Amino acid sequence: MNGDEQQKPGEVDLLFQQEMDGAVRHEHDKATPYKPRLKPLPLPPNPKVTGDGLSDAFADLNIETGEELEFVRPGIQHRLFQELRRGSIPPEDMLDLHGLRVVEARQALAGFLAHAIRHRLRVVQIIHGKGSRSEDRQPVLKQKINQWLRQRDEVLAFCSAPQFDGGTGAAYVLLSRKGSRDGD
Repeated sequence: MNGDEQQKPGEVDLLFQQEMDGAVRHEHDKATPYKPRLKPLPLPPNPKVTGDGLSDAFADLNIETGEELEFVRPGIQHRLFQELRRGSIPPEDMLDLHGLRVVEARQALAGFLAHAIRHRLRVVQIIHGKGSRSEDRQPVLKQKINQWLRQRDEVLAFCSAPQFDGGTGAAYVLLSRKGSRDGD
């Protein structure tokens, strides 16, 4: 066919089909480049998994969780709480709960608080994340931390960390040192 002849659109399709009649589809052994990720589903609480009475230690409360976490027990000095909020009292230890399910986070928090009390730590940091990857973009662990920490007598106060140390994705926790004497 020379360049002077023009073909009708139907003829082009017919010619293409004729040329492709004997073609064999090429199969390859490469992985597909994109697979949609499945959304993680939370496991229901299981007493066998939670073990050692943790389900009794942390109950689910109906507490509204705002952008900033803030809790102070009566009797805590305002100045001390302000220093905690500003980050003037550096955390002595840190727990990162990123990627954990609620049941795993509950166990990790209980163990971490026991460790902190045993070692007489005054301020600790808990990284719970902002919840930007969770379903409905709601911060599940942040809400749970807000509930669970209020239920522990050794927790005197907690607040969202300063921006330089995680902001609303982390919390500073002020702990009591009473009843944690290790033979001193």
